[in-house]
Amino acid sequence: MRKIRIGCGAGYGGDRIEPAVELVQKGNISYLIFECLAERTIAIGQRQKKQNPQTGFNELLAARMKAVLPICAEKKIKIVTNMGSANPKAAAELTQKIARDLGLSHLKIAIVEGDDVYDTVVKEDLKLDEAGCHISASGKNIISANAYLSAEPLVEALQNGADIVIAGRVSDPSLFLSTMMYEFNWKSDDWDKLGKGTAIGHLLECAGQITGGYFADPGFRDVQGLARLGFPIAEITEEGNAVITKVEGAGGCVTVDTCKQQLLYEIHKPDAYITPDVVADFTGITFTQIAKDQVAVAGATGKARTETLKVSVGYTDGFIGEGEMSYAGPGAVERGQLALDIVKERLTICHIHPQEIRFDLIGINSLHGAKLSAESKPYEVRARVAARFATKDEAASIGNEVETLYTNGPAGGGGAYKSVKEIVAMDSTLLNRHLVKTSVSYLEV
Repeated sequence: MRKIRIGCGAGYGGDRIEPAVELVQKGNISYLIFECLAERTIAIGQRQKKQNPQTGFNELLAARMKAVLPICAEKKIKIVTNMGSANPKAAAELTQKIARDLGLSHLKIAIVEGDDVYDTVVKEDLKLDEAGCHISASGKNIISANAYLSAEPLVEALQNGADIVIAGRVSDPSLFLSTMMYEFNWKSDDWDKLGKGTAIGHLLECAGQITGGYFADPGFRDVQGLARLGFPIAEITEEGNAVITKVEGAGGCVTVDTCKQQLLYEIHKPDAYITPDVVADFTGITFTQIAKDQVAVAGATGKARTETLKVSVGYTDGFIGEGEMSYAGPGAVERGQLALDIVKERLTICHIHPQEIRFDLIGINSLHGAKLSAESKPYEVRARVAARFATKDEAASIGNEVETLYTNGPAGGGGAYKSVKEIVAMDSTLLNRHLVKTSVSYLEV
């Protein structure tokens, strides 16, 4: 029975690079997948692209390609990634230049486009899910709209001989599924196989989470070697079963429990996990520990895909102003609380009226509020004030007021920090898939 081995080289845009190098050096893989997009990432990329047409892709693309391209070329390991973000073409052109500078040749780079559906979404005046109204009535400054593409254009690229496939907004599991569809000739309506492949892709997509990273909890779930955590590998059969593992000797672990935890990550309905390729059903999945750091996966299936694609819609939503100050020693909590009370009164005196505001004592109540706070008082605390405003100038007032605590009391404040950040918020909508036109183009090295 034919098998392929796929490695996940990144689980988010800023992930570590060394584990990906380890995968291509020692993992005996045929494909290296970099999954680097979050919902907000591509909206930020669209803004960067408008300011400079040669930007808008993942900021670590160059570093990653320089690190892995020579080994991948030598070992004939194909790379599939969404590091193109808002600008797959520019990302591919940079990759082409890097490959040439490294002295590589006979490489084909595919550019997958079509996920940018801003014009279509605005023209169709679609209803935004969270806003609960159509775009024209939402009052939102829409800056991006990107549809989640299926695996099909990536399969096309692989069928046409691509060694490197660079895309933008593709469904996370679809990056991995594309390699299985290509290698095993799975059809785009073989729902059972696509469901199995989607499950495998979902298990791999967050990289170190399944090898013990997000699983670790000292004293409850101890995991060794987290500083050099190994990223996951799936050895997959043409029937859609797999063994999840990692490079031998790498840090972390692969167990039934790490796999179960990742399976449930970001899953709303395990019996109906909707992707562009299939509506996957994970309820029949089984995990079996067959050896140390080797877990067999089987039992997923799927149903026919939907006629719509999810679209992530990015919009600007004002500015957040923030200020922080630390207090330590006896009475730290009381002085921190006094600092917050002073800022609160100052905002009233200065007629500063935020749309939203928070007053937190980090380490006391910033995550769970006062009711769940520990009874014992810590020896140090950090006061934080954060508020949302319509304008940047208004937002700057928060950090300025916190900073003035240095000399205006209470005693012992230090480590002041202030910032103003523009808010890029996200909503979503559904778009008929026939309105999304994908394209695949190529560069040669």
